[in-house]
Amino acid sequence: MRGDERDQDGMFSYISLEQRVPQDHPLRSVRRLTDAVLQSLSPAFDALYSDSGRPSIAPEYILRALLLQVFYSVRSERLLVEQIDYNLLFRWFVGLGMDDAVWNHAVFSKNRDRLLTSDVAQRFFAEVNKQAKRFMSDEHFTVDGTLIQAWASQKSFRSKDGSDDGDGTNFHGQKRSNKTHESTTDADARLYKKSYGKESKLSYLGHALVENRNGLIAAAMVTHADGHAERDAALLMLAEKQAGRSRRITVGADKAYDSKDFVSTVRELNVTPHVTMNDKGRTSNLDRRTTRQPGYAVSLSRRWLVEKGFGWLKQTGPLRQVKLRGLEKVDWLFVFSCAAHNLIRLPRLMAQPPEMLREKCA
Repeated sequence: MRGDERDQDGMFSYISLEQRVPQDHPLRSVRRLTDAVLQSLSPAFDALYSDSGRPSIAPEYILRALLLQVFYSVRSERLLVEQIDYNLLFRWFVGLGMDDAVWNHAVFSKNRDRLLTSDVAQRFFAEVNKQAKRFMSDEHFTVDGTLIQAWASQKSFRSKDGSDDGDGTNFHGQKRSNKTHESTTDADARLYKKSYGKESKLSYLGHALVENRNGLIAAAMVTHADGHAERDAALLMLAEKQAGRSRRITVGADKAYDSKDFVSTVRELNVTPHVTMNDKGRTSNLDRRTTRQPGYAVSLSRRWLVEKGFGWLKQTGPLRQVKLRGLEKVDWLFVFSCAAHNLIRLPRLMAQPPEMLREKCA
């Protein structure tokens, strides 16, 4: 029998948002973890706002909405606010009721900027990693960097002394470098290429320290793009990781980290460098004292874990080309996206039986 089409909807709904979201939906576990993290950050949020004045959008709403933007690859905040308005799952995750008004996208972006100028991302990342501590190795790590394309075009890369002619669209035959030129759109972006045979792009470098058990990100930061940034950032993250610790750890890396200063400095930090040997046409800075150990081969075999994280951050997350300008804002987005990566991985790790969580690193 053919059903009748109803031309008029009911005036009232008797099913709550909580009932509409399936009990086995993946976002339910993520929401519980997120609520625990945000509750621990409440004192930090209080310090960002005045005791008087016009109420702003609650920072908990903003951070939950930004998590949805990362999880579902929403390309802009205008589209994010639009989807929160009509998507019941998004409303439930953010914490809005069925009839609550959704903010204007410009108001949302303005309130988000207050969080971008604070250390909320690093604190959020640290609290997520506290939730993930039992799934993370505290001895064996891998470090690497990835190129993040800046929100600036090639024609914005103009001479610092203003000697360029034209509108910057025709730069063939010109010698351009970061010493003599800078972007008029994003002054912190640098012209850089990570491998031979590739075109140079205005970029930043994102750096991640990944633990070798489940591939969760233990530390993250963004720097200007240059030839020494990867090693310098790795030393900063390892120094912070080893602060107040006496136990030796290991760090795996590719051959770009096989330099005398990096290898000697990490050893001073009580870190064993499991770096891929760069011995083509030169002498490697590692010898058999390190490479003959079984743990060296195991560390190199786990290096793919950091590439897996970078792949998620660029394919699903917003980091293939960022839509923010300035080193501070790009660093905030990178660290927050790394926290989202760990957060989306945690429910599945928690669901695994204990025998499947055995340590697989050296």
